[in-house]
Amino acid sequence: MKPSNIIFLLLLSAAAILPACQKGEITNLNTPVADDLIKGATKEQLDNLAVALESSTRFTLNTYYDAVSILGREIYRFSGSEPRYTTELMGQGELNNNTFYITNPWASRYRAVRQANILIEAVGNAAYLTAEQKKGYTGFAKTIMAHQLLMNLTMTYTNGIRTDVKNAAQLGPIKPYPEALTDIAAILDEGKADLTGSNISFPISDGFAGFKTADGLVKFNRALAARVAVYRQQWAGALTALNESFFDLNGPHGRGIYHIFSGGSGDLLNNLFLQQNNPGENRLAYPTYATDIAPGDDRIGKATVRAAPVTTDNLTSNRDVWIYTSNTAPVAIIRNEELVLIYAEAKINLNQIPDAIVALNRIRTSHNVPVYVGAITQAALITEMLHQRRYSLFAEGHRWVDMRRYNRLNQLPNPRAGDKVWDKFPVPLTEAN
Repeated sequence: MKPSNIIFLLLLSAAAILPACQKGEITNLNTPVADDLIKGATKEQLDNLAVALESSTRFTLNTYYDAVSILGREIYRFSGSEPRYTTELMGQGELNNNTFYITNPWASRYRAVRQANILIEAVGNAAYLTAEQKKGYTGFAKTIMAHQLLMNLTMTYTNGIRTDVKNAAQLGPIKPYPEALTDIAAILDEGKADLTGSNISFPISDGFAGFKTADGLVKFNRALAARVAVYRQQWAGALTALNESFFDLNGPHGRGIYHIFSGGSGDLLNNLFLQQNNPGENRLAYPTYATDIAPGDDRIGKATVRAAPVTTDNLTSNRDVWIYTSNTAPVAIIRNEELVLIYAEAKINLNQIPDAIVALNRIRTSHNVPVYVGAITQAALITEMLHQRRYSLFAEGHRWVDMRRYNRLNQLPNPRAGDKVWDKFPVPLTEAN
């Protein structure tokens, strides 16, 4: 990759910082200022780097979730200023490798990865920190880095990603999907090793409420490791990771780790929020969300009925996506409801059917749906598990990935003639060059 492209894709420009810690903002991490930080950052500067790293993971979340939710046939995104939501992303023509829906989230994720690498380097040179304090910073940075890489790999799939971008002047190769997943799992393992017995001496937002200690961050790390394990079809490994995470079969579904937002100076608002019955920009549920849901399922509340349907480009919906009910509503990174479903998936694939049914019924009954009475076969239970994931994790970035993992993209609906479901995004042009 050319140096100019490295700057564009990897290096942080202005880093938004959470309100609790705004001093020492780093305007550009491709400058001598960054070199000075790496060589001799103060404790306050290290803390600011850690806070800014967490904050940066929120950039362009709307583009990422819109893109993967459109491909997963969960939502329509109608915008008078952006026709590609209802054309290219819906399968008309071809996906463009130099367009906002891949270049913006790709760049945002790699900016966070770059910031994590800078934090790790800076901590390594901070002689005043204890070994336990250093491990806290590096374990947190590696965990965040793995999550950001996974998001990009989710998009490009078999087109691959770079997992080694530590040296911006000499990037590692683009690795294919299985190898990239292996690398991400290894980064998570390194993060877990660092966090174990560490001292968390830097501020973390309340999106990590209940998980701000070393033990809590290990649980977060292992929750992500469980997600990666099912992507790798390592079912026993997923269960091992769950046992080390915050997984609780009978615990609250919403317990987990979140991106948080505010209207405070220097902070971000949740740009996934759109008002109900909005007259212009629309984020709408696929009609099949309502027609396929079980009677009485309370998850219908995620797709509220509009005062009037909306039609754009021969696509129509009468339901708003209503997951984020304000512009400061949190966005889940990972939560217990997903972990229960990961447990069910692993148990099904290990043919431990009674345990799987218990977990699936936990999901069903918690949403006012009767217990499962379908066929007691592995195939039928995989279908049931995917159905529950569809509704429990609606528009949270999973449906497209899930149907792809089980070779079922051809089962996703195409209500408009000529549309097709893409299985991956292209690697951005800047990378291809």
